[in-house]
Amino acid sequence: MTIYECTILIVDDQRELAEMVKGMLERSGYLHVCTAGTVREAMEVFMKEKPRLVILDIMLPDGDGFSLFRRMRKEEEAPILFLSAKDQDNDRLFGLGLGADDYVTKPFLPEELVLRVARF
Repeated sequence: MTIYECTILIVDDQRELAEMVKGMLERSGYLHVCTAGTVREAMEVFMKEKPRLVILDIMLPDGDGFSLFRRMRKEEEAPILFLSAKDQDNDRLFGLGLGADDYVTKPFLPEELVLRVARF
């Protein structure tokens, strides 16, 4: 099974951004893209869908992406790419130090995100 056939989960409380990324990935050939806007919703989708890749924001209304990252990694070893407005060096280093597979800051080039996703 290729990444194009696997599920990708986008976790971001900015619904417009999540839908934009979802549409961009679908136009690039990814067949199964899900979105979630909260930690609770993300864990529900994560446990049900078993995504092959997670694109994860850090600032969520009911928790933070770093803690969610730890919870997800206890369940599955799916690659996780942080997509966050937190662009300070210490935030990027912390996320990568947790074991994140990549870290992209907002604003971002849509084409760059698609290329980074294709690596997984």
